[in-house]
Parts: sequence; structure tokens; C-alpha cells
Amino acid sequence: MRHRCKVALLGKPADQRKALLRALTTELIRNGKITTTKVRAKAVRNEAERMITLAKEGTLSARRIALGYIYDKQLVHALFEQVPERYQTRNGGYTRILRTVPRRGDNAQMAIIELV
Repeated sequence: MRHRCKVALLGKPADQRKALLRALTTELIRNGKITTTKVRAKAVRNEAERMITLAKEGTLSARRIALGYIYDKQLVHALFEQVPERYQTRNGGYTRILRTVPRRGDNAQMAIIELV
């Protein structure tokens, strides 16, 4: 029974799943756009939007939470400097998921997730 289980398990144990989401979120914020499977993109969306919301908040506690999640310290500082003016009028929906062609090897549905 999986009632009310909101997080996608991604076929991995909890520690590997959390590390994967942290790495994908870090790369999404660094590059602005990444290509991954559709299920992973939907899982990364929640974490990336949470980090952007923390950056919009801009408090010291929000910065410490982001530093504990994102792997790169300089990236967190850049995020907290750029995000407030970039997403000032937007109340959510900071990412966009675009479906692409299926992956050649296993026919997995692929998607591009990008910051709006």
C-alpha cells in the first residue's frame, strides 16, 4: 500500500536517492538546465523550487539550510544574490519540464528540466 507517499522512490535506497536528488538539484542550479528521465525531473522539481524559495527568503537560517543541501558553497552564495531580483514577482513555478524523445537503450521517457 502506498497511500500518501509523495516522494518517488526512483528504485534506490533512501541514502542513494537523497544523494541523487542533491546532485541533480546542484547541477540544475549551476547550469540552469539538465536532461534526465521524466520521473527524476519531477522529483528534482520539488527540491529545486524549495531551494529557490529559501533564496528568495534570504534569511541566515535559510542560507544555512541551503548550504546543508547544495554541494557547492559558492553556488549557494550566487543563488542568494541572483534569485531575489530574478524571481521577485513570481510566487512559485520556477522550473519547467519539457518531454523529449525516449532514451535509446531502455526506452525510458526523457525530459529537460530548466529554470524559468
